[in-house]
Amino acid sequence: MEKSLYERLGGYNSIAAAVDDFLGRQFADKQVGRFYVGHSTNSKKRLRQLITEIICEVTGGPAKYIGRDMRTSHAGLGITGSDWQVTVKNLTAVLDKFTVPQKEKDELLAIVAGLRPVIVEI
Repeated sequence: MEKSLYERLGGYNSIAAAVDDFLGRQFADKQVGRFYVGHSTNSKKRLRQLITEIICEVTGGPAKYIGRDMRTSHAGLGITGSDWQVTVKNLTAVLDKFTVPQKEKDELLAIVAGLRPVIVEI
């Protein structure tokens, strides 16, 4: 029996480390960094926790995501298709940095792609 994607990604600590790297890229990115301007250190830590939890949950891990639904969380931000592509590029770079095998990378990116319709507004 195949392990869950959560297990194949290395579990909570590996996912949290990848989220840390991902958010660092997002915060520093010239295009999408604007979405994080004005967030306090505490707000950024909360964002990190929520992203880690949702990835753990959707990949079959034991964490339970307790945040708002994706449509509500992103409504009014004016996220464009271009912003989405930058975010996917940043995520892919993280997965490559952590040498995530292609099968697991494809599975995670497919899950993320399913969120596009409720996140991208323009």
